[in-house]
Amino acid sequence: MGSGTSTQHHFAFQNAERAFKAAALIQRWYRRYMARLEMRRRCTWSIFQSIEYAGEQDQVKLHGFFSYLMDHFTPSSHNERDFLSRIFTEERFAQDSKMEKCSDYESIEVPDSYRGPRLSFPLLPDHATALVEAFRLKQQLHARYVLNLLYETKKHLVQLPNINRVSTCYSEEITVCGDLHGQLDDLIFIFYKNGLPSPERSYVFNGDFVDRGKDSVEILMILFAFMLVYPKEFHLNRGNHEDHMVNLRYGFTKEVMNKYKIHGKEILRTLKDVFCWLPLATLIDEKVLILHGGVSDITDLELLDKIERCKIVSIMRCNTRQKSEKMEEQRKANQKSSAQGPIPWFLPQSRSLPSSPHRLGPYQAHKSSRSSSIPCGGSLDGRELSQQVRSSVELELERCRQQAGLLVTEEKEEPSCSASETDSDTEELQKPTQEEWRQVVDILWSDPMAQEGCKANTIRGGGCYFGPDVTEQLLQKYNLQFLIRSHECKPEGYEFCHNRKVLTIFSASNYYEVGSNRGAYVKLGPALTPHIVQYQANKATHTLTMRQRISRVEESALRALREKLFAHSSDLLIEFKKRDVDKVGLITLSDWAAAVESVLHLGLPWRMLRSQLVNSSADNMLEYQSWLKNLAKEQLSRENIQSSLLETLYRNRSNLETIFRIIDSDHSGFISLDEFRQTWKLFSSHMNIDVTDDCICDLARSIDFNKDGHIDINEFLEAFRLVEKSCPEGYASECPQATNAEDSGCSSPGAR
Repeated sequence: MGSGTSTQHHFAFQNAERAFKAAALIQRWYRRYMARLEMRRRCTWSIFQSIEYAGEQDQVKLHGFFSYLMDHFTPSSHNERDFLSRIFTEERFAQDSKMEKCSDYESIEVPDSYRGPRLSFPLLPDHATALVEAFRLKQQLHARYVLNLLYETKKHLVQLPNINRVSTCYSEEITVCGDLHGQLDDLIFIFYKNGLPSPERSYVFNGDFVDRGKDSVEILMILFAFMLVYPKEFHLNRGNHEDHMVNLRYGFTKEVMNKYKIHGKEILRTLKDVFCWLPLATLIDEKVLILHGGVSDITDLELLDKIERCKIVSIMRCNTRQKSEKMEEQRKANQKSSAQGPIPWFLPQSRSLPSSPHRLGPYQAHKSSRSSSIPCGGSLDGRELSQQVRSSVELELERCRQQAGLLVTEEKEEPSCSASETDSDTEELQKPTQEEWRQVVDILWSDPMAQEGCKANTIRGGGCYFGPDVTEQLLQKYNLQFLIRSHECKPEGYEFCHNRKVLTIFSASNYYEVGSNRGAYVKLGPALTPHIVQYQANKATHTLTMRQRISRVEESALRALREKLFAHSSDLLIEFKKRDVDKVGLITLSDWAAAVESVLHLGLPWRMLRSQLVNSSADNMLEYQSWLKNLAKEQLSRENIQSSLLETLYRNRSNLETIFRIIDSDHSGFISLDEFRQTWKLFSSHMNIDVTDDCICDLARSIDFNKDGHIDINEFLEAFRLVEKSCPEGYASECPQATNAEDSGCSSPGAR
């Protein structure tokens, strides 16, 4: 009996041992499986973020190019001079009689057939709640109410300080939300989960309400309505996308004109004024600072609180105040640099970004360790240009007098100032100083980094990277506990860094793709302890497993990356041939990875991506010609045009659309044939393409299908695609070839 019991115990121990071994094997397998999934997720995230920042950097380069043109391009005719002046002036909306008529929103009639929401002022809580419900049901607010709401919003914003002071004493808790980027579902979900704004439930929305999503207008209307209903409990900060120049590229301008075809121009003009009056930051209990981007080693909250923020209409244009002597120094520097034939950093010849492309003047010289890296060519408007010309003429006359031996009196009679000169001086005083401009750039565009110090943010092309020491220095200086910022999409919707002294909140879930990321908001009570709430606004994500979500997002990221690779096929081929020393059409996979990075500059783990982008042979070699042909199959199957033209279109479509909307200053959706000719000349110089005027004129006439003397955006893009076919036979050798087009900046490493 004892022997039988012993045998049973022996088998029991054996079974237990096997069970433990099996559990260990299962655990090991599961950990490896989860590690592989996490690796795929991180790699996918890097692809999306690198492509996004490359686009932002391309936007900065494009505007840098326009600024450079203003400084260095000499118009050959009066028409060209007017054309350039209209492009670069800050006041891009013509104030003609028709526009003035549209600005009177009271004269806009609302038809009896209108079934959307109606507003009356002063707004009541029911009005704001009705807006949320109407937009949820896909109804559209009439243009009259939009303009009326914007008018009331501006009246309220003008009275607010640059930095709002909020106290938890007056509400149970304060909810801080990050970027929404036109995703209405996220805003509605936040209100559903957290509750509508009320005297007991305060909100702070931290910028980037618009662009990229399809419901930016609706989000603005809801936010502005609640701000007017609860002015002490509902607060808005400006983000880097609350900028009319940024909106030209990222979709908001197009959305407004599509939804409000008649009154869209006036809505955009009014929004430009509203955006520049948005507060720059919010301070809770004097302990928690909320701003959109971040800080730098020169951030001065006292200076930020005194800035006339309405002066900074667009961060993309460094239109700052300059003293006459500084202007003269810049003129001499420009003359010297022009003689040496410089190549500006944003032009195609220069592939890499500088550490600080807009560092100008003596003020920046002693701060060489960092700089906000929004480029500024010091673009001048017409009056500034005339001032420089007048100054240079006077200096030249003075020099001639001295050479002729004429007596020059030390005391000169002060010339009488004309009305235009007085207006010019007044306008000069209305511009922000360089220091003020940099302060705002830093708080709207900057990102935190793990390393100590502060350096230019060359990946985005704007603002700076600030380290834990910079954060600690600011917190100690102003006796703060921590910072809350947004500006960066995070997989979980939030992220702590700098010893939990910096909290990033991003509220647009599924930002890159369905399942790519969660949204989040943070709640702060009297103790100021952050309570994070995460969510997924899209119900479809809840039905997917983790593997399905990652696979879906990964597929989307790889598709975007293949398009990026295809857009640079010509450059890749040149780089591959350099590494094919024996001219056999084969390169190693290591050389492939190095070549791709040298062309795209995305900073991606190409060796990890090889298995998904390259079908390697047994000897670890790649036939690169075949790989490039396979890369083009998917795009060519969708577009029945030449491969080289399609490649160039993929590479430059965003630039082309942005240029079109810049030239189309009245947002009519059309540009004249003469404007088209000037546009093509500008873009050709930017792309280093040699094309004749006759070729451009023939092209313009050929794509003006209805012969009305105007070209719309679709015709404009078609012109770029068909340029080789449209050129006369005699000019075939002079027509722009897609394969010769230089990179316009899309490939450089670079909101929502």
